[in-house]
Amino acid sequence: MSAAAARRRKQQKQRAAANSGGENDPVQLRLDALLQDPTLAEEAVAYEALQLAQSCVRRNVKLGQFSKAADVAYTSSLALLVKSGRASVSSQLLAVLVQVLSETHTQCTDEWVGRFTELDAAYRTAIDKDESMSSEERGRLQRLHLQFLKKGLKWSNDLGTVRFGAMGMHTLLGDHCWDMSCDETVVGTEAERKEAAAEAATSQDDEDGEFEEDDLEIGLRNEAVSHYALAEKVDVILEKLKTLPAPTAEEQTMGHVCPPAQRDALLTRSVLVLLAIENLRNARTLVSSYLEEIENPTRSSAELTKSYLDKKDGKAPSHIIFACMLIRICEKDTKTAPLFTWLVRNFGAELGTVHDPEVIKTYTTKIGRVYFDIQPPPSMMSTMENMMSMMGGGGMGGMGGGGGAPGGMNPAAMMQAMQAMQGGGI
Repeated sequence: MSAAAARRRKQQKQRAAANSGGENDPVQLRLDALLQDPTLAEEAVAYEALQLAQSCVRRNVKLGQFSKAADVAYTSSLALLVKSGRASVSSQLLAVLVQVLSETHTQCTDEWVGRFTELDAAYRTAIDKDESMSSEERGRLQRLHLQFLKKGLKWSNDLGTVRFGAMGMHTLLGDHCWDMSCDETVVGTEAERKEAAAEAATSQDDEDGEFEEDDLEIGLRNEAVSHYALAEKVDVILEKLKTLPAPTAEEQTMGHVCPPAQRDALLTRSVLVLLAIENLRNARTLVSSYLEEIENPTRSSAELTKSYLDKKDGKAPSHIIFACMLIRICEKDTKTAPLFTWLVRNFGAELGTVHDPEVIKTYTTKIGRVYFDIQPPPSMMSTMENMMSMMGGGGMGGMGGGGGAPGGMNPAAMMQAMQAMQGGGI
């Protein structure tokens, strides 16, 4: 055999191996070698590994070897994070991974949730170890990772067995959202946030009374506690709330125009999410622990209840008492619907000051429908269903509606409900 013929035969074998995706695939072999190479920490080598991994993934998808394509994306992403420490390079491959999982209809399993946990931990470590990274780049990578986890949650909701997505995925998102809310590269320094809040206040339209600029910190924390609630991590929610300051005098004043204290707003958000997904047990556990470990050391339940019903003490209604009464009412039957609508209407002014009140309204509307068969207006039905379905895709939502609330509910009825609530162990 001539030398030319031998070369052609060798090239044909290489092309056949590449087309079949077999063990002798030269691209895969080169990728495997690079992932073991000590020089992987160099940027040029890391990018070469990224391009080879993307090529291998595309080839395996084209050949119908979906499981192998996902495995290559996962193992290559993890190696790039652990061995090269380059989160910016790996983030591109992570986007490919979640795309492959979704487009190939790969089932969400406990093993894959564990893999996402490994990738998340490695990504955080890679960012934290890179001391030369600029604050702008750190913030960008944090936001990219948030999108990756949200897409992963949507995949677990679409192709998993758990309603609203795998609990492990919700936990990862909750942790990341909370960490981002504490990261100045994402939410800015305290001075920058105060300046932004002052600018928003001066540009506020007095007629509609709405804030024109979202507070990124409270927005991320709202998402965090919502994901924790969906993951049934009530203990984590409680620990996070303990780290937040108590309400100020302004935040407790009747008719205040400022947002409520973050601690109060996040408690209410958590309880509404738990009730909307019909998790009364964890909602009861949360408010009971909150009363015992956070509120009662400074204000007793009796004092809070009295203040809630007293319209002349100048105090805004208490979020924890609202949550306690709401849970107690939901434990009853549909006959308590008038009490529910009165409660939500009575607390409506306070709910209107929280971050993203329309999301809160979706939650209370859902609660009214589930527990009391109060049907929302047709115009709101699709909006409500869309926002509730977004729970499994990263868009978190929760004020209250439930139909027209009859006015003039006897406050004595509310006092009786509170006494029953306290006697019922809340």
